[in-house]
Amino acid sequence: MNFSDVIRTIPDYPKPGIMFRDITTLLGNARAFRRAVDEMVQPYAGVKIDKVAGIEARGFILGGAVAHQLARGFIPVRKKGKLPHTVLGEDYDLEYGKDRVEIHSDAVSKGDHVIVVDDLIATGGTAFAAIKLLERAGATVIGCSFVIDLPELGGADKIRALGKEVQTLVTFGGH
Repeated sequence: MNFSDVIRTIPDYPKPGIMFRDITTLLGNARAFRRAVDEMVQPYAGVKIDKVAGIEARGFILGGAVAHQLARGFIPVRKKGKLPHTVLGEDYDLEYGKDRVEIHSDAVSKGDHVIVVDDLIATGGTAFAAIKLLERAGATVIGCSFVIDLPELGGADKIRALGKEVQTLVTFGGH
């Protein structure tokens, strides 16, 4: 399947010059959604995985489906202030300012093998912060899986530089 055929591109969103890659069209196509999840799971067949971490918000959809298929637990990696219990957090830089991701302090146990899932890897800031947070909590992040890679923005390379495997299903030039 050519995933680029089922992903909508919206020019100039959220600001001029950006080509927004919208996976809601992939999610709405049962065959494409199933295939995407199957392909995100396949590299981890036979690999020791304890939990799947999904980055808010589209990573919840994909990560939940991957966790279900692997019969593993799911960790929501949320934006600051969204979790109701004691949290651990990690700040990361935005183009103008900072943001923060958080997990519950009891989301992982020391030594848990975790994969990180999201819809898209662009600059890699959020995924990088999620990896650092999970590892500080005691997990071993064994890889990351994304539907889309925007290689010109360097995020996948930033994650690989941490020694993490990065799996993607489709690459789009430009951003």
